[in-house]
Amino acid sequence: MRACRVGLVGAGGVAQRHAQVLGGFSDVEILGVTDVTRDAAAHLADAHGARTFVDVAELLAAGPDAVYVCVPPFAHGPVEEAVIAAGVPMFVEKPVAVDLDTAERVADLVARRGLLTGVGHHWRYLHVVEQARELLVGRPVRMVSGAWLDKVPPVAWWARRDRSGGPVVEQAAHVLDLMRALVGEVAEVTAYGDGAPPPVEGADIDSVTTAALRFADGAVGTLAAACVLGWKHRAGLEILADGLALSLGEDGLTVRDGDGERHLPADPDGARTAVDRAFVDAVRGVGDDVRVPYAEALRTQRLALAVAESARTGRPVSLPTGLAATLRGAAAPAPVGVGPDA
Repeated sequence: MRACRVGLVGAGGVAQRHAQVLGGFSDVEILGVTDVTRDAAAHLADAHGARTFVDVAELLAAGPDAVYVCVPPFAHGPVEEAVIAAGVPMFVEKPVAVDLDTAERVADLVARRGLLTGVGHHWRYLHVVEQARELLVGRPVRMVSGAWLDKVPPVAWWARRDRSGGPVVEQAAHVLDLMRALVGEVAEVTAYGDGAPPPVEGADIDSVTTAALRFADGAVGTLAAACVLGWKHRAGLEILADGLALSLGEDGLTVRDGDGERHLPADPDGARTAVDRAFVDAVRGVGDDVRVPYAEALRTQRLALAVAESARTGRPVSLPTGLAATLRGAAAPAPVGVGPDA
């Protein structure tokens, strides 16, 4: 079986991280890189013995087995549409768009094509997430509190609402995704932002946002997002069920129940490797552990954008749940991949 040839669209920090992981797989060849900043593409390509491509069309013409889309939120849409039209399996970094229309359009194209996809919600691959899920079996969640309290990242587009979507969409999407994975779908959100941007030139996002969430199964929750610090202070969930309290984040899982308190360490680097390994295995036809295909990521995108919309308008926002959510973000049919003998 030949190596899986991967093309990268984007050459920023996230693309560099994926390239580092993929370059460590013996069954992967980084075919090439394209980026709007040609020097950045050349630098990343040279680091991995790959080619530099002028644009996405030239990259696709080279015949990659899979494409990683690692672009800023505002740049999603045209890249995915080109990759889908070419029928190439596609891994997309989160957030999948800066707006819902783009994400819905891409999801529809993916479903129609039956394309194999994955999205970079790597927290789903933390071992402690599965341990938390096991502990919650038979214990309905009563309440969940999520937080992402951080700084403004050093990229010019991040503090612009029309470029990043703001901290809820760009950062706290990880937390919201875990809420959905462990607690279930959110039926309604009510959120508030402070209306004051962080002290960054051109910023128009809220510095802090808080939201109340009502889940379809009756649980209630909160979300806090902030970008006013000079460090990453906290990112994770607090989950309460009858007789059980869980504190979950990239650093591990703390469990408190009738037996006392115990801490289970996490392996965030292992999760970042696992999300890429699962996607490559699916492309090669030797695995089936893609935990967040595009349709699943769309549901998290809807939730993040609902929080952002409620904070902007001051009004509650309802979300589709159950069958309605499934139909609007249907999982793709049988995927198109490389296959075991390619």
